[in-house]
Amino acid sequence: MDRGVYMHMKRWLTGIIAAPFLIYMIWWGPRWLFYLFLFVAAITALAEFYRMAPSHLPRFVQWLSYFISLLLFLIFAIKQVLLTPIIIGLWAIVPMTFYMLTHPIPDEQWIADMGRALLGPIYICLPLAMLILIDMIPEGNIWILFLLIVIFTNDTGALYIGRLFGRHKLYESVSPNKTWEGAVGGLISSFVAAAIFLYFSRIHGLMLDIFILVLLLSVMGQIGDLVESMLKRIYGIKDSGRILPGHGGMLDRIDALLFSIPVLYIYLTWTI
Repeated sequence: MDRGVYMHMKRWLTGIIAAPFLIYMIWWGPRWLFYLFLFVAAITALAEFYRMAPSHLPRFVQWLSYFISLLLFLIFAIKQVLLTPIIIGLWAIVPMTFYMLTHPIPDEQWIADMGRALLGPIYICLPLAMLILIDMIPEGNIWILFLLIVIFTNDTGALYIGRLFGRHKLYESVSPNKTWEGAVGGLISSFVAAAIFLYFSRIHGLMLDIFILVLLLSVMGQIGDLVESMLKRIYGIKDSGRILPGHGGMLDRIDALLFSIPVLYIYLTWTI
């Protein structure tokens, strides 16, 4: 069997197996189970981020980062959102204090490691934790499903339409395989999927604001995909991990979501 066909079969099989569990957790499952899943996904992706590049980031700092991220998910789950600045401050204060106490002689590598320790949780954990806040909004779980359908359809449409019709490179220096045709195809796929979902779910009508929302979600999702491609290209790796057959690592699967979640959160807090 052709390797490309085999990889696509694994990709679809993983999605078919994972989708029912994901839908159950979001739609019917106990909220603690969904929030726990989000935390595990965040920590898995954060660990992949820390492993992505050769780093001298101490294990102690990494584990403290995981613990502080757990605190973020807990304060969101108990609706203490005003404590968020404290968590963000701790993400910066802890590694900086550790390096000040253990590495008193200046070194540029330590600055890079401290930056990586702070960037990872803000890039990965904060957006995923925002899904808890979205879930607490009326019909928030349905909006989360709406987001996943828009982003995953965008990703799938861009992949296959780009393979079939792609001629013009989107951003070759970052991701040589992505094309403008694929990007447009992903956007159109998102609009179609969003319209079908809204028709059956009845959470919102097909109005101008929804079309703008889907446009922003799709564009930010593609930017998030490109950003992770840039990181992998810098460090010379193909996938962030191997936890999801056919998809790579957890970060490979959620990269588009990380940039689109804040867009949906802002939209819902302003309109609902």
